[in-house]
This record gives sequence, structure tokens and C-alpha cells, in this order.
Amino acid sequence: MPQDSEVTQPRFDLVVRNGTIVTPGSREQADIGIADGRIAQLGGPMTGSAEIDAGGLLVLPGGIDAHVHLVCAGLAAALAAEYPDEPGWVDDFWTGSLAAIGGGITTVGNMTFAMPGETMTAAIARDMAGARAEAAVDWFLHPVLTGVSDAERAEVGELAASGHTSVKVFLSNPAFAAGTPGLAEVIAAAGRAGSITLVHCEDAGMLERTGRELIESGQGAIQFFPDARTVDAEVTAVDAAIGLAADTGSAVYIVHLSSGAALDRCRQARVAGLPVYVETRPLYLHLTRSRFAEPDAAKYVGAPPLREQADRDDLWRGLAAGDVDTLCSDHAPWTLKLKLDPALDVVSARQGVADLETLMPMLFSEGVVTGRISLDQFVELTSARAARLFGLHPRKGVIAAGADADLALWDPDQRRVIDGAAMASRADYSVYDGWTVQGWPRFVLRRGQPVLADGQVTASPGQGQWVRRDRAPGPGVSPGA
Repeated sequence: MPQDSEVTQPRFDLVVRNGTIVTPGSREQADIGIADGRIAQLGGPMTGSAEIDAGGLLVLPGGIDAHVHLVCAGLAAALAAEYPDEPGWVDDFWTGSLAAIGGGITTVGNMTFAMPGETMTAAIARDMAGARAEAAVDWFLHPVLTGVSDAERAEVGELAASGHTSVKVFLSNPAFAAGTPGLAEVIAAAGRAGSITLVHCEDAGMLERTGRELIESGQGAIQFFPDARTVDAEVTAVDAAIGLAADTGSAVYIVHLSSGAALDRCRQARVAGLPVYVETRPLYLHLTRSRFAEPDAAKYVGAPPLREQADRDDLWRGLAAGDVDTLCSDHAPWTLKLKLDPALDVVSARQGVADLETLMPMLFSEGVVTGRISLDQFVELTSARAARLFGLHPRKGVIAAGADADLALWDPDQRRVIDGAAMASRADYSVYDGWTVQGWPRFVLRRGQPVLADGQVTASPGQGQWVRRDRAPGPGVSPGA
């Protein structure tokens, strides 16, 4: 007969045994009981209908990549009809999910663009439908601002009330350049509604002028791309974004910050108490503009472009000091053939690279393993901070009773050589091809369901869920906290 201790042990759908649970400020070896997709118990006696032995593994919150560009079937069709001669990014919510899962990411935040004449609300509805059919990870959406009139101000508030508590604006777009009448009013309305404003910081006027001058002077080749989008253009736009935060009191989130000078501006704003948050992306931590001397330089094109080694060093120091809040991929994948199209120049170059699958492993290998950042900081940068900033906490980004059982069971010693052609994204290359990377997920759970086991993805399209968000930034989230 069973012993009394066995009779009284709680039984769960799944138990993760023997792993080392890592959350910011805490590290302990304990079992995790999972029921109905959520963490039900940490430590203590338990049994499970199924069990995973996580001995020797780190148990991390599933990654949250709050900045991706995935194109659902509905948008792909609309783009093909509107722009028949212009190819688009090659990953949908399904292949993007596969890439995310392979790299330990369980939730993504997708940029949702409206087609000409389409409202933000209609665009959100289209991406919601596409993600429901395609996604295997959980998702949330960032509507991209379509205008600065009374209609858009009202729409931002209505979307926030529906759980979409963010809006994206491109200061690189002349229609939304710094100083555009009505722009501050829209951002103020977003703040009142509980939304955070994501800002692409490159000055539109400066980009137009430098691009035109380079082409006119015979320096229009892709190798001059960093000269077309200078640090000064980024800093000018960052100053404008900080000014909008100061004028409106609304939170702004600087996406893919690339330079030490821009980071210093944000650091000063945060010291002054302004609600300014900072994201960077892997490109700027691992590569420099020296790559543009290579024959296939176009494969490294992103906006802002790769910077100097000093900027790379400044960003690593910023991660360690807490001056950078999140690391996100800005996953915007193209095939190598599309990137290397010889007809492209410094103005028309196709921006973006595939980085969903490599974001967390590269940061672990180049950051934690080398001692540049701590394991706690790794968790903050890849999940915990994004959850708090974007209104996902306490459901996401934490290993605690009641939270979604989104877990990456991480092998800190596993080594792989990057081969983009063999990865899940439809992009057939990686900017890190040939790099040896230490630290990969061995198992990944999304809401308690194993979706990766020893390198094999077991998820299916449509299993992901939309995450309704609360006010952003979440309560008590101060810059640099």
C-alpha cells in the first residue's frame, strides 16, 4: 500500500524536476508543479502525470521578444496586391514561432502595420486573425501609428482599452518627423490611456539629405550604408523622443538603440526622472560597421546601421549597468538573395535580419559566459523587464505560482555552430554563420506544454494565444529599476 506521504502529495499535469530556477535576485534548486498551463507549486512534495528531468539545467522564464516583424497570410496577400514588384519579410507567425521556440522564446510582440487607407484597428484585427491561425507562441501586437488627427488620438485610447497598450511611431518617416503638428497630442493621449509609445529614432530630414548626397557624390553603394544613417541622426531623434516624454509625461521606449552617444542621452533623461526606456538589439552587441567592408555587406543592413567598436563597448556596459532595459531581435527576415540584390543602394537597401532563434543563445554565450553580464541580468533583459514594461506581468516573465508555465530549460554548456540555412526562419542565412555559441535551451514549455525537446519542436500552428495587456509600463516600473 502507498505510504501516507505519497497519498497526500499533490498531483499535477507536469512536474519539472531537479532544475535550478533562476529569477532576478533568486536562484534555487526546486521542483515545479504545473497545472492547467500555470505554475501551481514551487518546491515541496509533488507528483505529476508527466515529468521532465531538468538536472544540470537552468530553469529560466520563457523569453519575451517584444519587437518582431512577422507577416501573417492576410497581410502578405494585401502587400502582394498593393506592391506586386516589392518582396516582403519572409517569416509568418508559424515560422517565426519555430524560430522563437528554438531559441527559448515563448512570447513575441509583433509590429502591426496598416495598409494604405486602413485603420490601426482594422490592421490589429487582421493580425489577430492571422496569429490565431498560425502562431505557436503567445503574442501581443503593437499598432503602428497611421496619423496624428483626432481620429488617431481616439483610436489609440480605444485600442488600449481593448488590451493593446502600446503604439509605434517612426521619427524616420517624414509624416511623423519630430515637430509634426499633432504628434505630441497623440503621444499624450497614449499615455493617458495607459499605453507606452515605441519610437524609432532616426531623424527623417537628416536621413533624406545624407542619402541623397551620398548617391549624388557616387557613394551610393551598400558599403556606405552607415554613412547614410549617422549617429547624429539617431541622437537628434532620441533628443526629440526625450522631449516628447518631457512635454507629455507619457512613457517612451526607444527601440533598437545603437550608439553610445544616444545611450548617454537616455541615461541623462532617466537620471532626470523622465519615463524613457531603452531597447537594443543583438546586431549592435556582436557586430561593428567593419562588416560593411566585406563583399556581401548588404546582409548586415539594419536601421540604425552597425556602429563602431566603441559603441559596441558602450552598449555592453549599458546592459551591465541597467541603462538598457531589454534586448529584442527586431526580427525582420529576408533571404540572402533578396538582401544582396545588386539593384539596391544606400537608400533602398532592405533593412533587417533574422535574429529570433539566436537572440538568447548569443546573449548567454557572449554575455553570461564571458562575464559581461550576470545570469540575473540575462533574465531581466530577455523576459522579466519586458513583461513589466508591456503590461504582461505577473502572467509572463516570472517563475512564480499563478504565472503561465513558460519555461526555458537551459543547458549552459551545450555548444553549437550557427548555420542559418539549417535554422527555422525562412531566411536562409544568419549574420552569425560560423560562430560557436555556448548555451541553448534543451526543453521549452509554453503554458506548460512542451514545445521543444532536445532540439525537436513539438508545437503546432494555432496553439499560441493572444495576451491581453494591462497598463504599460506596469505599476512601479521606473527607468532602470
